[in-house]
Amino acid sequence: MSETKSITQIGIIGVGKMGEALISGILNSKDAHRFSIQGTVRDPENAAKLSKQYGIPCGIDNLELAEHCNLLILCVKPSQAQKVLEHIAPKLKKETLLISVCASLTNQLLSTWTGQRCAILRAMPNTPCLIGEGMTVFSRGPHSTDAQLKIAEGIFSTVGKTAVVEESLMDGVTGLSGCGPAYIYLMIEALSEAGVKVGLSRKLSTLLAAQTFLGSAKMVLDRGDMHPAAMKDEVTTPAGCTIDGLMALEEGKIRVTLIKAVMAATQRSKTMNGSSESSR
Repeated sequence: MSETKSITQIGIIGVGKMGEALISGILNSKDAHRFSIQGTVRDPENAAKLSKQYGIPCGIDNLELAEHCNLLILCVKPSQAQKVLEHIAPKLKKETLLISVCASLTNQLLSTWTGQRCAILRAMPNTPCLIGEGMTVFSRGPHSTDAQLKIAEGIFSTVGKTAVVEESLMDGVTGLSGCGPAYIYLMIEALSEAGVKVGLSRKLSTLLAAQTFLGSAKMVLDRGDMHPAAMKDEVTTPAGCTIDGLMALEEGKIRVTLIKAVMAATQRSKTMNGSSESSR
């Protein structure tokens, strides 16, 4: 009986790509036995397909899901969130935890739309969660407890790394790690084009660029106490090839351009969530 009570009943509202990533991550984790998962989608045929694929209950009734689950993960489009939350609000309980992965929606909005009936956590995952290498950042909302945050981190750690920040920083998180994969893909594409320009095949150029990003990123994570600038210096020998390449990058203002990209995306996130700073 005690083991049954310890099981977290997870309901994923709107099982899209992120929802499927979470389902796969949880089911393949060492703690899978601690969770029971079900989900909803809009189309009955798709629900049946997902049920068969993952071996979990999947339907189209969000009210039923909210009634039977003590942890809900909202994976719908931000434009659909208000309608969905106001619909399920009567079924939410004080002990229910709602985790929203909807970009730019504040904890205050989520709390208002749920009638302040449950605990709230705002999450910002990114697309590498789809391959188990994502980054998810949380901010605490109304009534959420340390224990609930720990459970949420455990769930999302099955698809990558996690961190926690104050909500005032979530727009910056969106601008950096939420939008960041697109910046990286653009840089990989550009480096691949450069490889073709100097005579390498497209396939080989893409492999070299992508693997170089992957290996470099892993070194930054593994050598966490070492500043990236120091690692850059390890590659840059006096009068060598690398320093000429770095000079070309600096002439092209890549550093300030990337900073501006994060700042622009952060400002857009503020505008979308209706925060007090959205007009700045």
